[in-house]
Amino acid sequence: MAPRHAQPRERKSLSGRGKAVSSLALTTLVGTALWAWPASGDDHDAQQAKNGTPKTVSGPEKPAPNKPVPNAAAAAHPIPGLSDAVRKRIPSDSRQVLVVTGKGADSYNSRVVLYTRAKGSDDWRPGIKWAAHNAARGWTDDHHYGDLRSPEGVFTLTDAGGRLAPPDGTKLPYSHDENFVANGTGVEGEPLEGAFDYVIAINYNRVTGTSPLDAQRPDGEDKGGGVWLHVDHDGPTQGCVSLKPEVMKELLRTLDPADHPVIVMGPSGS
Repeated sequence: MAPRHAQPRERKSLSGRGKAVSSLALTTLVGTALWAWPASGDDHDAQQAKNGTPKTVSGPEKPAPNKPVPNAAAAAHPIPGLSDAVRKRIPSDSRQVLVVTGKGADSYNSRVVLYTRAKGSDDWRPGIKWAAHNAARGWTDDHHYGDLRSPEGVFTLTDAGGRLAPPDGTKLPYSHDENFVANGTGVEGEPLEGAFDYVIAINYNRVTGTSPLDAQRPDGEDKGGGVWLHVDHDGPTQGCVSLKPEVMKELLRTLDPADHPVIVMGPSGS
């Protein structure tokens, strides 16, 4: 007969072996789990996204690596197509810049865009592109009376006027005068009637703060003058920039002395 304590000893031996097996299974399970868990949290998120399981966060969320830091300067949009030298000539307090870009040095076809920016911002926003005409022989950086070229440069816009009353909302000082009359025909024989219904003086060789009709020429008569934005007559000008009447009215409503408007004009690439 087996000793009385043999059976308990066998059960104790089996119990010890069971514990060893359980311990080994637990160790294997933990080891497998640790091996399966990726080292990178980003990879883990990607795997969860792949499996369609919801993302969980076991600790404080960390920013994504190489995430760009917001930068106010990055939002700045300078006026395109202008050289650094031209940009430096735009007054620092100007928040309205009318850019007239000629198709070529000897072309009388132009494109006009009004750029605006908020106070304290360098983010220039373009408006609508408008077709325009400039002088019959194109552009020059040394304008003289009668050369049939428009002067290149950066000029302030401070005064307006016209044969017709100012459109509602006009902000620039406006000289309503019946003497704004264009006589005869244009360079290509087109009628000039109505060309001066609305005008905005370009401050080239003129006294600011006066009517566009003012005849003073501070730099001398030979340097020309009377260079305006005015109503288009379907042909080239003698030196001015002409736009459709609805565009002229829009500019008169928009250009604001408080925003110190200027015009930048010249051929493409100048």
